[in-house]
Amino acid sequence: MWGNGLKWMFLIIGTMIGAGYASGRELWEFFGAESGLAIILFAILFIISVKVILNISYMNQSKHYLPVLQVLMGKRLSQMYDIMIIIYLFSTTVIMLAGGGATLEVIHIPYWLGTLIIGGLVVVLFLWDTKGMTSMNAFIIPILIVFLIAILVAFQYLKGFPIEFKIDAQHNWPSALTFTALNILPLIAVLGAIGHEIKHKGEMWIASLGSGIILGSISFLYNESLLQVASDIMLYEIPLFAILKHYPYFMMLIMSALLWLAIYTTAAAGVFGLLSRMRAWVKGPAWLIALFLIAIMAPLTTFGFSTLISILYPLYGVLNLFVLASILLYPIMNHKAL
Repeated sequence: MWGNGLKWMFLIIGTMIGAGYASGRELWEFFGAESGLAIILFAILFIISVKVILNISYMNQSKHYLPVLQVLMGKRLSQMYDIMIIIYLFSTTVIMLAGGGATLEVIHIPYWLGTLIIGGLVVVLFLWDTKGMTSMNAFIIPILIVFLIAILVAFQYLKGFPIEFKIDAQHNWPSALTFTALNILPLIAVLGAIGHEIKHKGEMWIASLGSGIILGSISFLYNESLLQVASDIMLYEIPLFAILKHYPYFMMLIMSALLWLAIYTTAAAGVFGLLSRMRAWVKGPAWLIALFLIAIMAPLTTFGFSTLISILYPLYGVLNLFVLASILLYPIMNHKAL
């Protein structure tokens, strides 16, 4: 139970911590000043949402996300959101590929070559079908979390821990709703594909509580650190580098590598969600379907990383609010949901 629960927890965190999140760009778009309460609310909403999605997926023994959507929204609306999830996963995976290219520019690898490298490695991962992805997350994500927390704590130490939480200065709390909503569709897509693999209900509690607490804690610490370098963020494609400029160059290289791995896990999660859905229509080995998807995505990365995030992420956050509302209402309408 604990082994599987932790495996699903790292899958969830790996889906979340990608180009937008690990780089700090996504957090800065939604949070910033007066956001302590917003991040706490996000953690609570995230835990509830993950638990509900996992429970529906488990009860339906689902192999892709459509059964979860149908339970939450009914057959008619689920058809519309089915198309929306496909578009969402496609476009956000393009963002991950773009983020992979932007990250490798630090070591003077051309942007176009960086996107080809990360795309090629995503395809290689699916030579082992879907088991390759869960194994990779269980290995990479704990390392990334430890390094990211260490960097942020050390940065706060250098600044004298100027963390503040003023209850009368929390006007940005509504961002918790849009930030949680933004991340709902990839969670449905990925967690809807593992329902048939969940063996025990305890796995779902470990995955939901663990991922919510870890992501909430990192988000709060990360946001407080970004506030300290707010004047420099506009100078960087990746806000994390505004923090890393206070460290020796080798630390920037290490975190660039870990950031790239986080982007890789989320790109793989996006392809995993698309692949699990496409298998209802297309037969063939997982790696071949993944290659087809990456080949279509690669040309779209030319729009640039920060441009894609600043336009698409807030738009998806608003559109997904209805899905979030359906998830939060589900336990009320169905008392056995949790």
